[in-house]
Amino acid sequence: MAWHDAGSGLLFEGSEWTFDILSRTYEAIEEIAIDDLGLDVYPNQIEVISSEQMLDAYSSIGMPLMYRHWSFGKHFVREEQLYRKGARGLAYELVINSNPCISYHMEENTMAMQALVTAHAAFGHNHFFKNNYLFQQWTDAGAILDYLEFAKGYIAKCEERHGLGAVEEILDAAHALMDHGVFRYRRPPRESADKERTRARERLEYEERTFNDLWRTLPPPRTPADEEIIEHEVAKRKKQLRLPEENLLYFLEKNSPVLEPWQREILRIVRNIAQYFYPQKQTKVMNEGCATFVHYYIMNELFDRGRLTEGAMLEILHNHSNVVFQPGFDDPRYGGLNPYALGFAMMQDIVRICTDPSDEDRICFPDIAGNGDWRTTLREAWANHRDESFIRQFLSPHLIRKMRLFVLGDDARESHYTVLAIHDERGYEKVRTAVAQSYDIGTIEPNIQVVDVDLRGDRQLRLQHTVRNGIPLTEKARNEVLKHIRRLWGYEVSLLGLDDTTGKRVYEVSSDRGDLAA
Repeated sequence: MAWHDAGSGLLFEGSEWTFDILSRTYEAIEEIAIDDLGLDVYPNQIEVISSEQMLDAYSSIGMPLMYRHWSFGKHFVREEQLYRKGARGLAYELVINSNPCISYHMEENTMAMQALVTAHAAFGHNHFFKNNYLFQQWTDAGAILDYLEFAKGYIAKCEERHGLGAVEEILDAAHALMDHGVFRYRRPPRESADKERTRARERLEYEERTFNDLWRTLPPPRTPADEEIIEHEVAKRKKQLRLPEENLLYFLEKNSPVLEPWQREILRIVRNIAQYFYPQKQTKVMNEGCATFVHYYIMNELFDRGRLTEGAMLEILHNHSNVVFQPGFDDPRYGGLNPYALGFAMMQDIVRICTDPSDEDRICFPDIAGNGDWRTTLREAWANHRDESFIRQFLSPHLIRKMRLFVLGDDARESHYTVLAIHDERGYEKVRTAVAQSYDIGTIEPNIQVVDVDLRGDRQLRLQHTVRNGIPLTEKARNEVLKHIRRLWGYEVSLLGLDDTTGKRVYEVSSDRGDLAA
């Protein structure tokens, strides 16, 4: 294997890698990332792991420290079988939103791939994690590893004290409600790791003392009252409980009549982890687009400077092309828009608009067209948008035509689809809106909130589902939601579906009585 001077010449030849070559290549990549692209990153921690360790990281949702749960093992076995049979490949890397930023690289990677994933993960994803407003607002990269260590130890202690079955039962219900365990519209309360440990210790040691006397009282008989008094009482208790509440796990943790302190702490752990991943669900296109653009630019720059061989560059471009491949809508492989393809194409298109705009671009993007500073434009976009707003702001007519995007209407009353938007002035806006809405979490995930509960009465927990586009939850989904909430609440739970436009009742179901109306 040949070795070359760091300042000029090839970084490596052949496919084999050593830690010395990885280190020298990292420095060359870092120089372009920081000095040329102007990226701002957390300190990097790169770990080279085996395929089995990568599978293990997959199974525990990508976290280096994670508590035990049967679902992680099930995921591991499934992924391992597919990988061994050749039915599925593994990611070349896995990156953690933490400070320092941890990047796992597969030891089976060639040196060319190690270079590519270093640029992709250690600088592209790293910069996005550190600078995007959603990650800054909703996650604490500096504390996540300490918190995971605490969570793993706490749940292990609960298993020793209360038994695996009891802990697993709570985790099953909490995991099932994970998507409904985040704050979407208000900042979640934060506590330091020391406060987390102190509170957890108190919950374990003083369970009896912290038991709320409220739950030992019997519901008093209700005397007849006029509508005005009843409405006043309802409004008062809703205000006291801060209803409606979108974060179901938070509400159950704070208000469940039946949960013990250690069970409440487990709910808190699960919802904190769900909150940590919340920004990633909203920035898939931007995050992967940013990382893919960064690795593509840096690898090409290294090649232009004579630091990579043609063979290495061909391997890199081959893998890059696989990542950004977008099958056509009539291709059997089509599964929707590839976030890597859409994100990378939009980043490249922004560079084009900034450096070589058309008259159309100058009309659509007067603030950035021809400004010549695509680096700053991209960094500002990466920092200030999520997928939905980014697409609304930057998806150009040029790219809509290039990607052949259009809008189909699907009316359940008709036997055919209808083309609703084509490539004209009005059509571009409809396409842009449709693509943006497809990445809007508020549109994708069911909106279920706690709207009322009479703690001094029957203690029935009343949930409300805002039904969009006339599409209710399936019977199976409704039953699963109610089953898990009923387990954590301890009393009857009802779910009312209301149409988002008319406000009319679509369905109503109860955990104890089944369907009340449909």
